[in-house]
Amino acid sequence: MLKTLFLNPPSYNGYDGGAGSRYQCTREVKSFWYPTWLAQLAALVEGSRLVDAPARGLTVDDILPMAKEYEFLVLYTSTPSFPNDVKIAEAFKNKNPKLIIGFCGAHVAVNPDHSILASDAIDFVAGNEFDFTIKEIAEGNSLENIDGLVYKKNGVPIHNKPRAIIEDMDSLPWVTKIYKDNLVTTDYYNGYMLHPYMSFYTGRGCKSHCSFCLWPQTISGHKYRTRSVKNITAEITWARDNFPEIKEFFFDDDTLTDNIEHVEALAKEIGKLGIVWSCNAKANVPYETLKIMKDNGLRLLLVGYESGNQNILVNIKKGIRIDVAKQFTRDCHNLGILIHGTFIVGLPGETSETIEETIKYAKELNPQTIQVSLPAAYPGTLLYNQAIENGWLVADEDLVGNDGVQHSVLSYPHLSSNEIFKAVDDFYKRFYFRPKKMVTLFFEMCSDWEVMKRRSREGIEFFKFLFGRENAI
Repeated sequence: MLKTLFLNPPSYNGYDGGAGSRYQCTREVKSFWYPTWLAQLAALVEGSRLVDAPARGLTVDDILPMAKEYEFLVLYTSTPSFPNDVKIAEAFKNKNPKLIIGFCGAHVAVNPDHSILASDAIDFVAGNEFDFTIKEIAEGNSLENIDGLVYKKNGVPIHNKPRAIIEDMDSLPWVTKIYKDNLVTTDYYNGYMLHPYMSFYTGRGCKSHCSFCLWPQTISGHKYRTRSVKNITAEITWARDNFPEIKEFFFDDDTLTDNIEHVEALAKEIGKLGIVWSCNAKANVPYETLKIMKDNGLRLLLVGYESGNQNILVNIKKGIRIDVAKQFTRDCHNLGILIHGTFIVGLPGETSETIEETIKYAKELNPQTIQVSLPAAYPGTLLYNQAIENGWLVADEDLVGNDGVQHSVLSYPHLSSNEIFKAVDDFYKRFYFRPKKMVTLFFEMCSDWEVMKRRSREGIEFFKFLFGRENAI
């Protein structure tokens, strides 16, 4: 094996876009996700090292001395971070001209020619599911003989045969052992999970076809492939025994509840382990399944409601009905399952009236916590293509600013990007600054000193977030 370094590069302050994150920007409260995709690569390459610079607070100067210690460097990149990541690759190449440098991630998978030509420091970019592509390079194979990558020859991009999608998910080694050797669990937290938490994947792909969602459209596809229940529970058991500090496990599959039979079987086995867990879910899980999950340790579901207007849900191919989502939410409340609800303001079909409709909808649903985002029109998604075709993209506007704040990149004849941007602040304020919600959160804080300290910090960060957005308008 080549001596290999897997790097989540330094970025702007508060960057939470590790390889497990959906949106690479600064959130309303400081948060970091585990770099699961990179950890999966490290698990495949014996003797490699994983460095998560943003989570550790490392700068370029901190990591640059590593350049001469390795033969092979892999960076996980994204559309917002790509220009910054190229500069880091160039700095490493200048320190060690013999270093092989490759990029992986959705951005380079859908823009391979532009990416490979962006700098002489980049030797290759990897396509969709790049796990075994990277492994074969680390084993010393020639680039021209490896499926799933694009490299340069005489300044011209050369496209190799696409990499076949992974069908046997149990063929991938556990990422938690890489976490143990390379990461610090207390570096990872967000506004709705117990701290410290741990996240990893039990499967890849998503049956849904949401027009804005990046991963299924670029990397993992719409076929949901899962590891076996035996394999998953074995890893959870190992992680439980080796990370006694972990208070909650989060299964970061796009939609763990896509396969009802599988999730019920998994929940019943997890229930025997005595752990607390959470996952992503679609707002259509039957009551009986929810009860099985709750009875076996489920604490919280992360649910993408997106909009309270049915026509917008149809426009984005969400595949969910408002009445079904309401019943699902009532079921969760009745069972004592907490919900972190996510919403997006400014999707196709949005108007001032539908924004008001969604705010009222969120208040009616009343999840424990919410996240309100602007549409992230990533290259490779249907939303991006629609924006280009219809002239919705704001010219010369990046998805994320240098400060990490997400920009409003879509504008409609009847609804400006500035109006969409301001609606996010209004949404947050009207949801959280309700007397009943504030009392609920206050009593939650009073129940646990650690929660009190954490919520106090998050409260300060939240107000700074809102104030910063107001100044950005």
